[in-house]
Amino acid sequence: MAEWVLKVADARGEIHHHTVEAETEQELRDKYTQQGYLVYSVRRRGGVAALPALSGRRPRLNMERFLVFNQQFVTLVKAGLPILKGLELLAERLTDPRLSQHISAVRDEVRNGALLSEAFRRQGVFPGIYVTSVMAGEKSGSLAEVLDRYVAYQKLALAVRKKLILSLIYPSLLVALVIGLVVFLITYVVPSFAELYKSLSAQLPQVTLILIAVGTTARNYVLAGVAALAVAAVAFRFWARGEAAAEKVDRIKLRTPLAGEIWIKYQVAQFARILGTLLVGGIPLVQALETASESVGSGLLRKALQKTERLVKEGQPLSAGLTATGIIPGLAVDMIEVGESTGALPTMLASVAEFYEDDVNTRLTAALSLIEPSIMIFMGMFVAFVLVALYLPIFSLADTLR
Repeated sequence: MAEWVLKVADARGEIHHHTVEAETEQELRDKYTQQGYLVYSVRRRGGVAALPALSGRRPRLNMERFLVFNQQFVTLVKAGLPILKGLELLAERLTDPRLSQHISAVRDEVRNGALLSEAFRRQGVFPGIYVTSVMAGEKSGSLAEVLDRYVAYQKLALAVRKKLILSLIYPSLLVALVIGLVVFLITYVVPSFAELYKSLSAQLPQVTLILIAVGTTARNYVLAGVAALAVAAVAFRFWARGEAAAEKVDRIKLRTPLAGEIWIKYQVAQFARILGTLLVGGIPLVQALETASESVGSGLLRKALQKTERLVKEGQPLSAGLTATGIIPGLAVDMIEVGESTGALPTMLASVAEFYEDDVNTRLTAALSLIEPSIMIFMGMFVAFVLVALYLPIFSLADTLR
């Protein structure tokens, strides 16, 4: 018999680790599920986890199409259609080949006797909050209601994300166009004037000489510069994938004036939304906190929330654990403390999420409204400098001719 390491949660939400012997992984899962535990992961001792259910990084899933799937699935469940039949119908009709492949695999797992949450977990691509919510729905017998809450959460999360992306499109295009114009002036216009002045043997002012030197040098190395930037960007992307590197990047983001405040508030809003959704679904606080902390996008915040999780396990309130992280805004902690004291923590977490989402939207709009005039001012000053530097020798030649 093989030895297995289990990570389970009891009815009070406390996490336990067990090392037991069994023939198969499924045997252990069935045994502990029947005893009332929620099984988080099972791995062979000395090996890797069998189910990467709640890892911070997982293959990407098209969340909009996943939302459509959940809307259709919850409709079928509410209509009284068996889960297996619903999965069979949707797996055949999904337009996303990747999602269809995973849903087909889930259908096969369920057909072989696996729990629905277990089948989703084994794919390793579905969000941890989704798997945990489905697990809670199975335990409570209210799968349709749980799926409804998840659909509502996913709609809100996608709406906030879309709003942020759309608000960044115009400034990004403007910055790209300005960079292109600067490169064109420096690498094409300036060298053309340099050849003209060289043929005239004109005496050039110092500012013109500096600009021509920069332009001719940039023209010779523009392709090498673009290639170097591309290589640097790719290298940075690979470097930032490491946990320690990602944490350093997050610390830099956090210290950035204005942008750092917007970034941490967006992360806190995301965390509060996930945690509130899980608590409303009946998930115990410790288990919900673990799932929510592993679902946030920031490695720095995830590490801080793991510290909070340990403190909550030791009996401290959630607000005290969040205060100990040192990065959660004080207002969010105060609101959560009020929610704990009044017994309305899920409702207060939803209020925290809404407040910070609105605050992020307001601050981002204000910051972006300053970008356009700043870019225009910079562009105007740069073009004026180039024109003056290039045409100043022409004016000098005209005075000489007169």
